[in-house]
Amino acid sequence: MINDYSKDVSTFFRVLQRHYQAFLDMMCWQITTRSEFDRLVGTDPATLTDLERAARFFYLQRTSFGGKVNGRTFGTSPSEPGRFNIVKLAPLLEDVHERLSGVVIERLSYQAFIPRYDREGTLFYLDPPYWGNENDYGEGLFGRGDFEQMAELLAGIKGRFILSINDRPEVRDVFKEFTLQPVSLTYTVG
Repeated sequence: MINDYSKDVSTFFRVLQRHYQAFLDMMCWQITTRSEFDRLVGTDPATLTDLERAARFFYLQRTSFGGKVNGRTFGTSPSEPGRFNIVKLAPLLEDVHERLSGVVIERLSYQAFIPRYDREGTLFYLDPPYWGNENDYGEGLFGRGDFEQMAELLAGIKGRFILSINDRPEVRDVFKEFTLQPVSLTYTVG
């Protein structure tokens, strides 16, 4: 089971699951250019077919700085090759295609998804926007108050969960009823 409230993400997974070869055929001539990046940023995804929408999303994620969804900027480096190379990406996409075989793909809010699938033995992995970056996944999709709503919802589930979030005093306060495990990491995005 996979759930993502973003229509771009859920469409991308569904297309990779069901239309993998058509997706690869569509992407095989794509190259990394700022003009194509700008054209796709300016294209309303609601005007595209599911295949076009998935291709747009994947291209923008690969070519934007830091893979940002909101406020994308073209990511390039004079010392690195273009970030969109379908020859190198095809094996990764094929692995995702195979992993998605038989997976149910949902596009629900966390408020709807968790109660629907909660039961003993369920493990939820949640990756909300980080505190202070609530609009990173899109304007108005997740607000500051959602952290408290999420904590209240998670306090009553039958299953278990893992939540990745930044370590801030506010986050520690909201999720103080749960076991918190700090993890150190190094960001590779400048």
